[in-house]
Amino acid sequence: MKCAVIVLPGSNCDRDIAVALRKVSGKKVSMIWHKETKIPKLDLIVIPGGFSYGDYLRSGAMAAHSPVIREVVSHSKKGALVLGICNGFQILTESGLLPGVLLRNASLKFICRNVHLRVESINNPFTKGYTKKQTVKIPIAHGDGNYFINKNGIKEIEDNEQIAFRYCNAKGEINTESNPNGSLMNIAGILNRNKNVLGMMPHPERVSDKFTGGSDGEILFQGIVEGLSK
Repeated sequence: MKCAVIVLPGSNCDRDIAVALRKVSGKKVSMIWHKETKIPKLDLIVIPGGFSYGDYLRSGAMAAHSPVIREVVSHSKKGALVLGICNGFQILTESGLLPGVLLRNASLKFICRNVHLRVESINNPFTKGYTKKQTVKIPIAHGDGNYFINKNGIKEIEDNEQIAFRYCNAKGEINTESNPNGSLMNIAGILNRNKNVLGMMPHPERVSDKFTGGSDGEILFQGIVEGLSK
């Protein structure tokens, strides 16, 4: 299994993700700089959170046109798994790998706190470690996490089981009160049609060790690694 984390100017979660992946896989994780124009064949590519290029223009807009992201797009079309977390999710929508957009939080404020998520789909390589409708606690830290897509788009991603996570309360209930950013239908993470690309706003790498606050995020990385190992 070969996996790598993309490092962009302004990334601040790249090392945390590498640590989480090394812990569950026991293998080396490559760190790939944004100027790379050719990357080796990989099984998993992770685009981390942070503030790539200072979030100028729109969050993720400039990064989506960087040389390495063009390579990520190419690899994803050949079947590689691609995981985008927070700013990585924004980059995936800006690059066209995922449908929809991430808008400014409804509160117009940066939000940093733990939230509950309900696992909506396990029919993919990323969430198979969870059970369907399982409730997990994972932190968010973003100012532009308000997911939106038009009516035709929302019908398509629902019909194709592309909604991976929704914000919920501790009981797993989906409601307005459990929606931290105004995201359409409480959406916290989505997949592409082929199920090999996942974008999510919450940070699983920050709860990948019980000594640093929890292990609900570690389950995601374990599921990915176990699937690739098979």
